[in-house]
Amino acid sequence: MGEARSAPTVGQIVLGMRLRDLREKAGVTFEEAAKALHVNQTTVRRMEKAEVGLKLPYVEKLLRTYGVPDDEVGPFLELAGEANQPGWWHRFRDVLPDWFSLYVSLEGAASLIRTYEPHFVPGLLQTADYARALLRVGFPHASEEELDRRVELRLERQQLLTGPDAPRLWAIVDETVVRRPVGDADVMRAQIDRLIESLELSNVTLQIVPFSSGPHPGMFGPFHLFRFRVPELPDVVYNEGLTSASYLDERADVAAYLEALDRMGTQAVPAPRTGAFLGDLRKEL
Repeated sequence: MGEARSAPTVGQIVLGMRLRDLREKAGVTFEEAAKALHVNQTTVRRMEKAEVGLKLPYVEKLLRTYGVPDDEVGPFLELAGEANQPGWWHRFRDVLPDWFSLYVSLEGAASLIRTYEPHFVPGLLQTADYARALLRVGFPHASEEELDRRVELRLERQQLLTGPDAPRLWAIVDETVVRRPVGDADVMRAQIDRLIESLELSNVTLQIVPFSSGPHPGMFGPFHLFRFRVPELPDVVYNEGLTSASYLDERADVAAYLEALDRMGTQAVPAPRTGAFLGDLRKEL
């Protein structure tokens, strides 16, 4: 049926959902769809969940089985072909684990990214030197060449914020993030300068939760929430561990994280005052 993937692209996820909706609208069962393709039901289910590649002959057969008009089949197949193309990050697969490939895909498709970081500057706002210092700790056995690749990937992701259809980034970080030394003093000064510069972007909001605000709802760890322009995709929350990650899209789960972000926003320094907060900190370095 196709090569299994642990990290489908957003395009494949969306088309899988559309295939499911078309099947359900047509009143076709998994068994009937599988019979049309001469495969088992599991294959159809995996196509709808984007767990396998969308082979165009199979997609076309399903569309016709579902009664999709001829003038709509061609455009759907064109989208399927585009969705099957590897993303730009595919060339970094030597340093990009499958479980983080999906993150990069979601990040690139999002219209809104809300993130909370208690430990370090969000990747989309890091300088190259700051990123290298972090990655050297996170990958202590990596060669300089591997670190170069990881830094390059991080910097390429950052182009998202200034490209066409750039998403809105709303980041909340603990005061620890801007006070914890990463690299030497020059690295930290440059990183604080970068954060101050980022505030000039109309699509970037940065808030800092000061020590004085006390405990807050995000103290369990970092997380990221993505919202998309594509109506089929629900909001997705990303949680990362040392060697894996989880992706949550159940409405109740997402609502809990949204509430935590909103509550933290009220405890954080108001966004218009972030620049002054960082400027005062910069003088201490």
